[in-house]
Amino acid sequence: MSIALHSIAIFVHDIDKALHFYNRQLGIPVGKQGSFGFELLDNAPHVGVHPAQHPDAKAMVGRHTGLTFEVTDLLALSSKLLAEGVSFLAEPAQQGFGMMAMVKDPDGNVMALWEDNVSQIVNEGPPA
Repeated sequence: MSIALHSIAIFVHDIDKALHFYNRQLGIPVGKQGSFGFELLDNAPHVGVHPAQHPDAKAMVGRHTGLTFEVTDLLALSSKLLAEGVSFLAEPAQQGFGMMAMVKDPDGNVMALWEDNVSQIVNEGPPA
């Protein structure tokens, strides 16, 4: 028997605004789309974005998702998103682990955008 993470869910009130945000503004590819909402990323684990239709799902809209999306040029993406009116909880800031910003989707779901711009020092032993 094997087990693997297939998907993570984000619940939203407005699926069309969410699609615009995740696909058009963030540039995350959409895999599947249907009455269930849509699925981000071509390979698992996917991020499923679903309409909040039942009370438990509605209670999960507008919360911190715990998700971090890795981007290659956070400053350029952040400039684009700011110009498009995306809400930032924290603008890009250099941390010890890279550069990070916190954004909200149109329904207030919070996620991190992260750029790994920190050099990794690999201990390969003493020089020969």
